[in-house]
Amino acid sequence: MADTKQDRTAARQDRVAARLAKRIGAFAKAHGGAEGQIAYIGERGARIVLVGEDGGWGDVVAPSLDVAVQAVEKAGITRHEEFDGEFAAKVETGPYEWKRMAGMQIGG
Repeated sequence: MADTKQDRTAARQDRVAARLAKRIGAFAKAHGGAEGQIAYIGERGARIVLVGEDGGWGDVVAPSLDVAVQAVEKAGITRHEEFDGEFAAKVETGPYEWKRMAGMQIGG
C-alpha cells in the first residue's frame, strides 16, 4: 500500500493532537479538571482556552481548527462553543492579571 502525502499529513495531525491532548490533560490534572473553548485565530491556527475547576486558566495553540477539535476530544474535556458569561465567570484573576490589564490601558 502506497504511503501518500495525505496519509502522512493525517498522521502528523494525529501526533500533534495527541501532544496537545497531553498538555490539556496535564492542565486539567493540575487544576482539578478543566473545560475549554476553541477560537479560530487565522493562519496561526486555533487557540484552545482552558479554564480549570479551581479558576486557573491557560491556553494552547493548535496549527488548525481540526487539530484543536481533535485534541480537545482526545483530552476528554468539556468544550464550550462560546466564551460566554457563565464560562468566563469561572476564571479567577489575581493581582498579576489586574496589574497587567491596567498597564495595557495606560500604555504600559
